[in-house]
Amino acid sequence: MGHPLGATGDGRRDDEPRRPYRGARRFLRALPPLVIAGGVVFDLSTPPQFTAAPMFSAAPLIAAPFFSTLTTLLTGIAAVLACVGLHVYNGTLTEVSSLTEVLTVVTVSALGLLINRVVRISGERLASARVIAETAQKAVLPTPAERIGGLHCAARYEAAQADAFIGGDLFAVQDTPHGVRLVVGDVRGKGLDAVEAVAVVIGAFREAAEQERTLEGVAQRLERALAREGTRRHGLDAFEGFTTAVLAEVPPGAGVVRIVNRGHPPPLLLRANGGLETLEPGEAALPLGMGELAAWPDRADERAYPPGATLLLYTDGLSEARNAQGVFYDPAERLAGRIFPGPEELLDALVDDVRRHTGGGATDDMALLAVSRPAAGQPERRRTMPVVPPGGGRRHQP
Repeated sequence: MGHPLGATGDGRRDDEPRRPYRGARRFLRALPPLVIAGGVVFDLSTPPQFTAAPMFSAAPLIAAPFFSTLTTLLTGIAAVLACVGLHVYNGTLTEVSSLTEVLTVVTVSALGLLINRVVRISGERLASARVIAETAQKAVLPTPAERIGGLHCAARYEAAQADAFIGGDLFAVQDTPHGVRLVVGDVRGKGLDAVEAVAVVIGAFREAAEQERTLEGVAQRLERALAREGTRRHGLDAFEGFTTAVLAEVPPGAGVVRIVNRGHPPPLLLRANGGLETLEPGEAALPLGMGELAAWPDRADERAYPPGATLLLYTDGLSEARNAQGVFYDPAERLAGRIFPGPEELLDALVDDVRRHTGGGATDDMALLAVSRPAAGQPERRRTMPVVPPGGGRRHQP
């Protein structure tokens, strides 16, 4: 069982960032000069027939993949100077073996510079590809407004790793004549192909949300849109492409939420008193895009959505986040009994808690969408309210 939200379990404060690789980075930063210094000590403390040239050669190779071109160059120069200086000190610089050692260190240092350049070019290309993917996703997946149709909204997209390509998680909120309609989904695949599929789903949702009278009709429109997309794709995606999704509808003034779940993790309903309900679907359904395997009419489940409650929709990047022992993150367990001022604070605390649970090593992206129904007489909220504080016990009362 994991620690509750706001408790770290290792003596750190809730808002203190975990930096698991700080020690490793410091060691790597110090390794090239340590290797050179070790070579000098080794050469001075051993008989003349022993040489430290391999250590001097290793220093620029160690620096090449981890440091800048200038640092790699300076490391190579320091290694060459150390090698030459020792031979001058020992009076062996004019010997053939000594000249060979110096030439070897110079050659390896030049090779280190070449390796550094190749690594940096590859890194720039990877960064460029990621920027393109992120830009494309932001274009089709804009952050929803803070207030839509009388509801307070907050959304997050958390990439699994800083150097990972963007995935296919999606969310959208739209105020329509039929009420506020929402979708959270997860497209199979990664990278630009997934972003393209996200664009198809979001585009179809925005159109269908306005035009379809029922939420079931919206789901069928998404099914048809993905079927059309599948006919123009080639290879594996043409046969196995699918999207898990949960659609929700909050009719104006009805105090209920209607949900259609197509193979997606069930939403959570957090009540104003700290109670929590998992909104399991009444009937299992296949993900969108798999209509060729089976077909049946969608049926929306209707649940009470009282004032002050918050609806949390998420992708499996949240529920399948694991810690070092392989234990999955359980959002229902971690959120039960917790009270937050609003959806923004809920997502802040949730993202921080997942990061603590995984040690910063999540393997899948996650999309989060929280929508709160204001309680009667509740004042207008602003996103400048303080974040939920660290420590145990209950959170701020709304």
